[in-house]
Amino acid sequence: MSSTSDSRPVALVTGASRGIGRPVALALARAGYDVAFTARTVAEGQGRIPPRYGSGENEGFAVPGSLETTGAEIEALGARALPVRMDLLDLESVRAAARTVLAQWGRIDLLVNNAVAHLPGNHDRILDLDLEVAARTMTGNYLHQLALIQSVVPAMLEQGGGTIVNLCSGSATTDPPAPPGEGGWGVAYSASKAAFGRLAGAVNAEYLGRGVRAFNLDPGFVVTEAGAARGGTAAIAASGFEPTPEDAPARAVVWLASSPEAERFLGRVVWTPKLVAKLDGPSA
Repeated sequence: MSSTSDSRPVALVTGASRGIGRPVALALARAGYDVAFTARTVAEGQGRIPPRYGSGENEGFAVPGSLETTGAEIEALGARALPVRMDLLDLESVRAAARTVLAQWGRIDLLVNNAVAHLPGNHDRILDLDLEVAARTMTGNYLHQLALIQSVVPAMLEQGGGTIVNLCSGSATTDPPAPPGEGGWGVAYSASKAAFGRLAGAVNAEYLGRGVRAFNLDPGFVVTEAGAARGGTAAIAASGFEPTPEDAPARAVVWLASSPEAERFLGRVVWTPKLVAKLDGPSA
């Protein structure tokens, strides 16, 4: 694959075969980015998501989406697409993803950390929770996200700057309204997202003065293909959490990456529904 055009910035979006990541990748392509993107699923029909609860004896649920499909959609929008297979639970896979993009396209102007680690049982209740599942969830959703940032920030510093958008979660700061399966969520997942939520502030403290900035974007309650397949989303909605349109986080990412006004959100958690409502307002 040839080097990217000097006239187009480069975005790297993780977890973009489906869910929030796919609309983000497509929105960035429309906004003028060449888009590198990662996922585990290479071809359509291969995608499977493990269950939220239990030991994982269930083989999982089939879900649509793939690197091939997202890549074709990006190219149809006139942007260059660089699909990279990455498994968030495999450290070398994570580091190799960054190396691949930098080797082939030479820069990363925007990193969107959207991917999450899906493990069977990572929403189990406390007394049912396998500590190994909790540890692996923390590894995928925090430590390996940190590893990806470590792999990208040096290149951003060398090129004079860059932007990181981390898709955080309200579960990191909001107590579940009910037990998992009855409108709440599991502690393994929420604890891992709480740790992940500290990364943006650390990046800003250390590198904002050198042109690298990071945002925490809470997408709201988005019912993705994976979430619907795993179940439990109806109970969460019934607990009072209004679903956010799937394309709303994509609009928020593009705005954070491109608007000079985005600087005022540094150090804060950006709530997607509120931001998008303002973008749709009379003064937008």
